Amino acid sequence: MNKLRYYTETYSFVLPSLIITLIFAVYPIFWAMRYMVYDYPGYGKEVFVGLGNFAKLLKDEIYWQSVANTFIYTLGKLIVTIPASLILAVILNQKMRGRQFLRAVYFMPTVISTAVISIVFFLIFNSYNGILNQFLLRLGIIKTNIDWLGSDYAMITLIIVAIWGALGNYMLLFIAGLQSIPNDVYESAAIDGANSAQKLWYITIPMLGPVLQMIVMLAILVSLKGYESIMLITEGGPAGRTEVMYLYVYKLFFPVSTGSAAVQQIGYGSAVGFTSALLVGIVTLIYFQLSRRLNQT
Repeated sequence: MNKLRYYTETYSFVLPSLIITLIFAVYPIFWAMRYMVYDYPGYGKEVFVGLGNFAKLLKDEIYWQSVANTFIYTLGKLIVTIPASLILAVILNQKMRGRQFLRAVYFMPTVISTAVISIVFFLIFNSYNGILNQFLLRLGIIKTNIDWLGSDYAMITLIIVAIWGALGNYMLLFIAGLQSIPNDVYESAAIDGANSAQKLWYITIPMLGPVLQMIVMLAILVSLKGYESIMLITEGGPAGRTEVMYLYVYKLFFPVSTGSAAVQQIGYGSAVGFTSALLVGIVTLIYFQLSRRLNQT
């Protein structure tokens, strides 16, 4: 009886979350997968097309450009954010005045809404009356306004926004990893004459291996699936230069008045979403294999 009561109470706590997950996460996935083989605009009759949506996808230049943009966005974010957050974590892990305040300041973007961050940076990088252009004009660095969001600078601008938003989060994870490294190791290295750079390269980074692998994996997944700030700042423009995979999927399911996908396409959008998830999964598997090989060496 006590065992039955124990299991009843245990599963009663789990059941609400399980039901919500099934309704709002699992069911929509299977619902979307069903429409991958249909031509369905969201209303009217469903037309079975088999692999027609995937054949269309292979010829969709906009989608494959969005895939390329996604990897450029991810790579640009990673090569700056990971080293910068590690260096920042090493600095703020030292005994110094105000380090708790500085940690809170750098972590603050993580708890701010993506919509708020996007609006702030849109006002900063606005091409006509943006804060950055006005500042550079007053300093005499530029003669005319720079079109940050409507030119080749757009992707660089979005990467800057992504770096600013992620830096504090990864910094905090690195600090947690640094605090797990025994001080005795550093003291022994200091006795042997190691300087700060040598301690970082030969002690800190190797001993942060598991944490570093987790942070890189997290950064890759978040970047490959991210689209919210891009949607709010550039909507994938100009001319698809900042279109990313999941933003394209969003536009197929929820059309906007402008852009590459102006008509709702549930069937084709399901095929595109499945392909995008497959690409993310392949990248994840490749990363896991590389990580495993590095651990064995």
